[in-house]
Amino acid sequence: MSSPRQGTPGATRDCPHCRETILESAAVCPACRHHIRFDVVAESDPATLTPLRIEGSFQQPPEGGACEYSVVVSIRNERGQEIARKLIGVGALGANEQRSFTLLVEMTPSKGKGKPSLRH
Repeated sequence: MSSPRQGTPGATRDCPHCRETILESAAVCPACRHHIRFDVVAESDPATLTPLRIEGSFQQPPEGGACEYSVVVSIRNERGQEIARKLIGVGALGANEQRSFTLLVEMTPSKGKGKPSLRH
């Protein structure tokens, strides 16, 4: 995976709080929700879109024994090639236990200069 130049759309950096890779343009880390820098526009930016939001839950049937689960997110490009894959969490469910999840994709217009980086 190539890293775009600093200041270009898609450029990344590490969050100083949680060390996750985030967009350089982010004022708030989407992983740990700590503020990276003060940016009044970012807090109330109406241009932020959520083109995808999935909520769901899963549970173990009462008659079943314990079962294990893995939550994996995969990102594919327009050709169907996997460009990123991340294990989000693992665990086990006992009888009558339930887990809920929410998957969000947030998009904001890029404020960087130049062309967006092409990855893969």
